[in-house]
Amino acid sequence: MNMIAADTISIPAGDDWPEIREAVGRLCDDFPNGYWLKLDKEDRYPTEFVRTLTESGFLGALIPEDYGGAGLPLSAAGVVLETIHERGGNAAACHAQMYTMGTLLKYGSPEQKQRYLPDIASGALRLQAFGVTEPTTGSDTTQLKTRAERTAHGTYIVNGQKVWTSRAFESDLMLLLARTTAADKVRKRSDGMSVFLLDMREARGKGLELSKIDAMINHNTCEVFIDNLEIPDDTLVGEEGKGFGYIVDSMNAERILIAYECIGDAKYFIRKAVDYAGERSVFGRPIGANQGIQFPVAKAYAETQAAELMVKKAAAMFDAGHKAAAEANMAKMLAADASWQAAEVCMQVYGGFAFAREYGIERKWREARLYQTAPISKNMILGYLGQHVLGMSRSY
Repeated sequence: MNMIAADTISIPAGDDWPEIREAVGRLCDDFPNGYWLKLDKEDRYPTEFVRTLTESGFLGALIPEDYGGAGLPLSAAGVVLETIHERGGNAAACHAQMYTMGTLLKYGSPEQKQRYLPDIASGALRLQAFGVTEPTTGSDTTQLKTRAERTAHGTYIVNGQKVWTSRAFESDLMLLLARTTAADKVRKRSDGMSVFLLDMREARGKGLELSKIDAMINHNTCEVFIDNLEIPDDTLVGEEGKGFGYIVDSMNAERILIAYECIGDAKYFIRKAVDYAGERSVFGRPIGANQGIQFPVAKAYAETQAAELMVKKAAAMFDAGHKAAAEANMAKMLAADASWQAAEVCMQVYGGFAFAREYGIERKWREARLYQTAPISKNMILGYLGQHVLGMSRSY
């Protein structure tokens, strides 16, 4: 049983990274609800917002200074994303640029790091696409069917299909997970998978095709079809067959960063609910004076405060070099629950006006719902905690 040996990790108190919150807040002032509303209606990628965020250096927050980034810890990157969501925006259009490069940074060769990281930090190269999920395997990554077979002259031939690959049309590079050893020839199901850094600019039309999925949320998500795509061996990141472990490292960072986004969403909904409850009067007094309005908002606030502590702990452990898998999963689950609860409360406070798009509430409500399911569902997190933290039997 993992009893979390890092209980001595200190959790930042107070308003951490205030200078980042202020700078990102000023940036978000130029992208009000009207901007996001227009994008949502047109199902369009927020090109202008992403460009501004890139030029500000915030998307390169986690890349070391030696490679042109800011060299900041995960907690600082999380505050960037939290602030965007708290101000009514959505960072999902570009947040992968922050964490996907972690696999390259930790496991890539010196040549790969020097070749890609400086341009990722500057925005000259976009690494937004994370090719893991498949149509028939879903969250059971160990069962993926995409194959990469080594040829006699040192290249790989890749065949397979990915789905829910967000931002693929807006990315130059894709971090691709493929099986390099057949599942029936490995000792553990997680063995025999490898990670490749695929240049989609060269691959499109030569075995790689993208198809946009019409989805509830504007994340520019795609299906990816790979048919006899030949890629050079220098696209392999780290050692062949060890890719699953590399991807898990990135997933922990992803879950913590998304938890920060959820905290930002929850704070947005609570602020909107409090403001509207004070402004809207019925029967001669503000609706916020009614306990039926006041108590649910107060409960959502308390749940958000509790979830935020878990998120900060997970980030502190990650920044201190601990695995933080349990903490990352708990942070994501608790923050997602807090944001969804706050979203539901805000919808109720606004009443019928919550459904009017001009207020931005229904858009944010739809966005908050996603994290009950993605990037990992609550049931999978509970199963992980039950088996790997509490030592309970594996269910079948």
